[in-house]
Amino acid sequence: MNITSEIRLKAVSLGFDLCGIARARHLSEYEEVFRKWCGEGLNSNMKWLCRDIPKRFNPSLLLPGVKSVIVTGLNYFTDEIQSERNVPVVARYALGTDYHDFITDRLKTLLGFIKDLDPSAEGSVFCDSSCIAEKAWAVEAGLGWQGKNSVLINEKTGSFLFLGIILVTTELEYDLPYTDGKCGECRICIERCPTGAINENRTIDTSKCISNLTIENREPIDKALCEKIDNRIFGCDICQEVCPLNKKAKTHNHPELKINDELRSLNLAGWQAMTEDDFRRIFKNSPVYRKGFERFRKNIDVLTGKESGLL
Repeated sequence: MNITSEIRLKAVSLGFDLCGIARARHLSEYEEVFRKWCGEGLNSNMKWLCRDIPKRFNPSLLLPGVKSVIVTGLNYFTDEIQSERNVPVVARYALGTDYHDFITDRLKTLLGFIKDLDPSAEGSVFCDSSCIAEKAWAVEAGLGWQGKNSVLINEKTGSFLFLGIILVTTELEYDLPYTDGKCGECRICIERCPTGAINENRTIDTSKCISNLTIENREPIDKALCEKIDNRIFGCDICQEVCPLNKKAKTHNHPELKINDELRSLNLAGWQAMTEDDFRRIFKNSPVYRKGFERFRKNIDVLTGKESGLL
């Protein structure tokens, strides 16, 4: 068995559902599209997205001597979501433990395995933690294509995927870039986005995107836009939920992502009465926790009708 095959098998043994490998290069064609997106101000208040653009698409600026880009995908789809209806809704990716931590740990383990196979190897790991263009590299590594909602879609597993990247100086065998997207004439995600945030060119206007409005945004939001948020209090799954390619998505088997029991059964009265102690207890290990109680409390008040405007 060669080193590439061993790496793929190790990735599976660590719980990754997908593993692709691309030859390191400058993704100049993606950089051009991204610069145009930034130039049009579609990053909204997320100014950091348009910093260090060259590093996003040229891995040699992140790891000198890099030869290979290993991209992993981990399925987080689940039907085990909040049982109460007409209450604030948390996106599926944030129902359990913060993915940054446990996926980064698995990537580090995989990198350590590679270094055992090739003691001269140097590498770096990334999980939504740096400026590297994860979706572009996932396409380059053959894991899938960017759908019309800009999300990475794999034909077998769908789009509910956490992506992780390892840059390594070892020469490996490479997958072919994915060139055959399956969206076709389908426009369901574009048409069903309540705020019209999905552009026609597979990019997102983040000033309208519910995920940005409920997570990163710190400015008051127009009342008309607030009324379209559809009870989404942290993140949004709508464009993925309506995607036909997710109809056969299988529930993940990662215990770290299991929904908190208290969150699953939280009713409207519980949301309205939530204190900072409640917030800390329910969301301590969740991506929600980084939003902070005061800003999250503001979201609750807006969605339950106590205040207008969202912070």
